[in-house]
Amino acid sequence: MPSIDDVTNTPDELSDDDAAELFEEADLVQDMMGEVCPYPQVEAKKGLQRLEPGDLLVQETDHVPCTENVPRAVGDDAEAKVWRSGDATYRIYLQKQ
Repeated sequence: MPSIDDVTNTPDELSDDDAAELFEEADLVQDMMGEVCPYPQVEAKKGLQRLEPGDLLVQETDHVPCTENVPRAVGDDAEAKVWRSGDATYRIYLQKQ
């Protein structure tokens, strides 16, 4: 079973199947496709408040600045990793600390 430790910024290092499985196992998924900052940052912070330590929140986005802004916005509240698919879809994996 894949884990957040398998997520890297290089799409070839995490197979699409493993990324899909990790996405399906998430405790909370937020669809941010078409949304721009700061909305995804605000929603990530709200979502993390609803989770327990160790839980996984995943945001799916097509807005590249979110891949930097969301992890920065959550700060020490979550371990953040970003994965990109071959079709310019990004997933921001946030594991609550």
